[in-house]
Amino acid sequence: MAIKKSPQLPGPRAIGNILFLVGLGFLVLNLFLPGLLGPQTPQVPYSLFIHQVDEGEVARASVAQNQIRYQLRPEQGGQVLATTPIFDLGLPQRLEDHGVEFAAVPPPRNGWFGSLLSWVVPPLIFVAIWQFFLGRGGGGPQGALSIGKSKAKVYVEGDTGKITFADVAGCEEAKAELVEIVDFLKTPERYIKIGAKIPKGVLLVGPPGTGKTLLAKAVAGEAKVPFFSISGSEFVELFVGVGSARVRDLFEQAKKQAPCIIFIDELDAIGKSRSSSGFYGGNDEREQTLNQLLTEMDGFEASGATVIVLAATNRPETLDPALLRPGRFDRQVLVDRPDLIGREAILKIHAAKVKLAPEVDLHKIATRTPGFAGADLANLVNEAALLAARNQRQEVQMADFAEAVERVVAGLEKKSRVLNEKEKRIVAYHEVGHALVGSLMPGAGKVEKISIVPRGMAALGYTLQLPTEDRFLQSEPELRGQIATLLGGRSAEEIVFGEVTTGASNDLQRATDLAERMVTTFGMSKVLGPLAYQQGQQNMFLGNPMEMRRAVSEETAQAIDREVKEIVEQAHRQALGILGHNRELLETIAQKILETEVIEGENLHQWLSQVQAPPHVTHTPVSA
Repeated sequence: MAIKKSPQLPGPRAIGNILFLVGLGFLVLNLFLPGLLGPQTPQVPYSLFIHQVDEGEVARASVAQNQIRYQLRPEQGGQVLATTPIFDLGLPQRLEDHGVEFAAVPPPRNGWFGSLLSWVVPPLIFVAIWQFFLGRGGGGPQGALSIGKSKAKVYVEGDTGKITFADVAGCEEAKAELVEIVDFLKTPERYIKIGAKIPKGVLLVGPPGTGKTLLAKAVAGEAKVPFFSISGSEFVELFVGVGSARVRDLFEQAKKQAPCIIFIDELDAIGKSRSSSGFYGGNDEREQTLNQLLTEMDGFEASGATVIVLAATNRPETLDPALLRPGRFDRQVLVDRPDLIGREAILKIHAAKVKLAPEVDLHKIATRTPGFAGADLANLVNEAALLAARNQRQEVQMADFAEAVERVVAGLEKKSRVLNEKEKRIVAYHEVGHALVGSLMPGAGKVEKISIVPRGMAALGYTLQLPTEDRFLQSEPELRGQIATLLGGRSAEEIVFGEVTTGASNDLQRATDLAERMVTTFGMSKVLGPLAYQQGQQNMFLGNPMEMRRAVSEETAQAIDREVKEIVEQAHRQALGILGHNRELLETIAQKILETEVIEGENLHQWLSQVQAPPHVTHTPVSA
């Protein structure tokens, strides 16, 4: 299947360019052609001309406003020369005194041609410039012929690189929802006979990188129908009316190619709620584009065209309610981050394109990558392949994947960042403190690696903790345990050195934020009770670091601050108790890591299995 394009007439921009070139050609001919066709006369200085006149060497001269052409006497060779005149009222008298025959140059016979050019060329240039800007921006009916055209990319059956559901993994529920769309596009008569109506629009929502665009292309590939792909930002231009014109043109093209699919990526660029940003006038471009989109989606049923609109966004809470109502976008399909099984399936798809060593265990890699989206896993496989090629290996090994995971999680290893001995000791005790406390805390994950090699932008060392299973809920003891683990590094510095450094600044920030969410969002406070003092997050997928607190009284605000402080201080005392009870083990592991810089694997697990909980801390080790 291929889309045939009808021949098009030259657009306004092309016509403007032609007029501009014609006017420029006339101007060049008028300015330079006479000089090119006329005789080439040698040019001499005006002072030489005056000297030759005074010496009686000049026979005759033709005086014009911009040039004097004169001929020498026969005994001087009879050569014809030219010079540029200088304002001189005494020149005629000087020529007459020395017997020079002179006259004024008559006006050119083709003066009408120059007058014609002076009247024709400027309007031509003005029209060309006007047409050029009209073709770029808009503002008239002819400009709309150019700028009102949809910029959608069209994919048809037979194109190379066709994507099907086999190329998509990790979102089985979303695929199951879209199978019905594919089935309707293949056999619409089965649904029409029973009186069923297929959804006009399907909205794919989810975090970035989870495969929303890939799913839309897979639907088109499975259904074998034309696929119109465009981004929401491509509808909007500087001039009012362009976006709505492009929406009309897109849907007109789609109806001609029906059955087909229209995919609008980043729908929130044009579909934001009309009441979320204050009052808008009738000339607001984004609002007109949204109104046109709503109108076009309502017109499908009347036209009888089988056109299904797929859209993707990671900001569904900002969309206009009129866009989400039944009859427009009837379904919202969540494309979330994959679970353990989904991550393993995604890794198999991307790993099939690279050469893997026999010892590579994709299940183990999937276990070590919780929270990774499909794009993150694709990047992980590519990073591992690049590391293998850089080390002159023929296959990608498990060590390459381990290093790639650390690169994605902690950043690039900074071997050039050299620490002095005191800083190195502080970092060693700091990271061991995190590991010892984390090994006892419930729900904190399994400590897999301790390193004092600087990574990323600011990390001088890191402790890698990986969950043993996918978790979706966390209890209050687990959150308190996370805060205690974050404060383990600072607590180790206090016990060993009797002072603290700036190395725990990020830990303190994260611990304080988590404690505040426990009080204000999760209602985990016996003093304040089960109340939420934070307003709902503005974005459920992109995160919102600027959460706003509800209007509360001064007494409530003070109570919140006291509760947050109490939670952090209690976790701090807990971390100090664990490290003080295991002081010898802290020293032993710190000295070992100062020698090797990295401890991981079974060796690390043997050390951490010796950690003992103080009498007031329940020992809940994470199973291997």
